[in-house]
Amino acid sequence: MKQLLALILLCLPLSLQAAIDTYEFDDEATRERFKQLTFELRCPKCQNQNLQDSNSPIAADLRNEVYKMLREGNDNDEIVDFMVARYGDFVLYRPPVNQMTYLLWYGPFVLVVIGLLVMFALSRKRKKVSDEGEDLESHLSNDEEQRLKKILDEGADK
Repeated sequence: MKQLLALILLCLPLSLQAAIDTYEFDDEATRERFKQLTFELRCPKCQNQNLQDSNSPIAADLRNEVYKMLREGNDNDEIVDFMVARYGDFVLYRPPVNQMTYLLWYGPFVLVVIGLLVMFALSRKRKKVSDEGEDLESHLSNDEEQRLKKILDEGADK
């Protein structure tokens, strides 16, 4: 038992190792641009993590590519355009508004409006039915009221 515990304790640090990327920058402004770009660009594999937080190999490659392009003097727009050309608008957390993304940008608002219209229509229908029910009872003659009461009493007996 002691040997098994010792083996587990020896293997535990191996599973906790993680690669840490270190990059050398000429100035603080370039470092901030790198952080901003890797924060705003999405990892193509992880789907909901940015390049900065992802541990996938493709994210590491893309971080290296961003670093290389910054060192070559490319501006942010050129780097983003390169990533979009390579991976499509998916790589952006804020995709541009165009024909391909109209549903993404305006779909939630359309669904909210449709939901409000449905709620409004249902509430008006309920009000109309309840108003008609009250009108029906008030327009019954004495003979009809007696027949209705008899039918309801017979239904309650069964």
